[in-house]
Formats: sequence, structure tokens, C-alpha cells
Amino acid sequence: MAREKAQWLEDFDALRAEIAAKPISALDRGSLEEFRVRILGRKGWLTELLKELKDFSIEERRELGPKAQDLKSRIDSEVSQRQKQLEAQADQAQTTASGLDLTLPAFRPPRGRLHPLTATIDEIAGIFLQMGFSWAEGPLVETDYHNFTALNIPEYHPARDLQDTFYVEGLPLLLRTQTSPVQIRTMESQRPPLRIICPGRVFRHEAVDATHSAVFHQVEGLCVDKGISFADLKGTISLFLQKLFGAKTRTLFRPTYFPFTEPSADVYVSCVFCEGKGCPVCKRTGWIELLGCGLVHPKVLRNVSCDPESWSGFAFGIGVERVAMLRLGVSDIRSFYENDVRFLRQFDENLV
Repeated sequence: MAREKAQWLEDFDALRAEIAAKPISALDRGSLEEFRVRILGRKGWLTELLKELKDFSIEERRELGPKAQDLKSRIDSEVSQRQKQLEAQADQAQTTASGLDLTLPAFRPPRGRLHPLTATIDEIAGIFLQMGFSWAEGPLVETDYHNFTALNIPEYHPARDLQDTFYVEGLPLLLRTQTSPVQIRTMESQRPPLRIICPGRVFRHEAVDATHSAVFHQVEGLCVDKGISFADLKGTISLFLQKLFGAKTRTLFRPTYFPFTEPSADVYVSCVFCEGKGCPVCKRTGWIELLGCGLVHPKVLRNVSCDPESWSGFAFGIGVERVAMLRLGVSDIRSFYENDVRFLRQFDENLV
């Protein structure tokens, strides 16, 4: 055993002498990997020396083991350090060859922005929120009752023909044609007084062209309280349009028909392009039709268990795309949905 120990020490000293003769820090990438495998691999020189320690006595293992482990730890550390140095040198050489200057400022990532329709909804809603209204939402898939019947449009009523509707096959459901069902659901769950706006997507079976879309957006509003009159409606709408289009904006109310309001009116604004003087956009009239409104029909109030003798209210609805097209000078509604980044980059989210 003494001879085996002597041979082990001879091999161990030879390994240390080889490392001292050619330091690890001087090896290139290929030589370093060859050295690591030859010394530290599964059948490497130092690995075999460590395996042989099990054949020695306890006293010999206590003497030789620490020496071998110290050498292994030092080689591991130096090999790892040299590998990092070689990788850094390779990266530097590649960077130099590519002509990349790492001291230059980084490329600024693209700046996101709100979609013009989202920004328009936010601005419309912001005006009404300042006027004391709150935001209300409802499902996109509605019942026939909430979308039509509760709004004084019973089955077979001719007013249903005005809204080409997407029905869910096999179910008594439909895609809402307006955000008015949100008003019904809110009045069912909350008692007046209340003021709400109902922004959201609506769906109609429209032939898509420059001014029509099967999917579009509305912001509807509802105010129910005691003593509400048409004067309150006119004041609210006029103030809203002045905030949206400017203090010089004039409004015009013309009688019309909506089954859920009585009396009802279409609201026109003085043309934002010619200031009411007449131009091709307003068809030389000086006015642009923008929204519909009216006092809530008594039958609608009764449908939500609200006594029309005690309560009254007004409602209105405005098309978001129409407002955005007027303010941004967009002539084709389809541009909002084509996801053309060149189109979207034209507009700042503030829409001022």
C-alpha cells in the first residue's frame, strides 16, 4: 500500500507541475476545453486520483484527500474564470467586427397610444362625468325584452325594422342594437334619482360602406329625477356639445320619432368646418345631424316599476364614430377598423 501511495503522490505532483508549467490563464478556448476534459472529465486524471482514495486507509485519506480537493477546487475556479474571459473577448471581437457602438443611446421602443375611438369615448364620457353622470355597462348579448320590449318596442312593432338585428340561432338572445338595454338594467337594479352614461359596442346587420358598419360604438345617457323637463335636456346637450366642439357651437333641435322617448328630437350642431356658413360637408345647410334625444316615454318608466306621475327623465344617444369622423376629418368609417398603423399614427390620443 505504501508503494501505491507513493505512486499516487508521484502522479499528483506531476499534475501540479504540468499546471504550473502552462497556466490555465494562458489557454485558448480549444486548449481549455481539452484540458478540462483530460483533468476533470469523467475519466480525467484528477478524477481518477480522487476515485483511488477509497482504497487507502483512513489516515491516508485524511492526509491526501484535502490536497486533492484543494487542487480540484482551484482548477475548477481557474477554468471557470478563463471561460468567462474568453467569452467576453469573443463578444468584444464580434461587436468590433459588426461596427456596433454600445455607447450609443438605445433605440427608443415604439410609443403606444389610444385608438381614436377609445380616446373619443373617454373624452365624451369625461364631459358627462364632470356633469354628475356615472358610467354604466351591460352585456353585449341581450334578451329581446331588454333590447326591445322594455323600450316600448313590442313584438311585431314596425320600429324593429329600423334596426337590422343579429339573433342568436336557437336561443332567445340577440346582439344588442343599442346601449339602451343598459339603461333598462340600471333602472331595474337602482331606484331614481340617477344619471348614467352607457358607452359600448353595438351591432346591426348593416351593409358596410364609407358611413356604415355592422359594429360601431355609442354613448347613451339617461337622467331620471323629479321635475325633469325638455329644458333640462336641451341645457345638458347644449353644454355637452359646447364642451366637445367649442364654446361657439350652436345647437338645433328638430322633432322626430323614437319609440322610447316622447317628445323626441334630432340634434344638429353648427358645422365645425364652415362655422355654419355652408360647405360640402354640411351640404350647404350650415348644420350637421349628430345625435337623438327625448324625454323618457311613460311606458318605459312603467316597465321598470317607476311611476311616471312622480318621476320623469331624458335620454340621448350619440354615435362615437360620427363624432370621431367629424373631429378628425375621416371620410371612411372603415379606416377605424382596418388596423392600419399608418392611419392610426396620424392622431394623438388627446384629440385636441
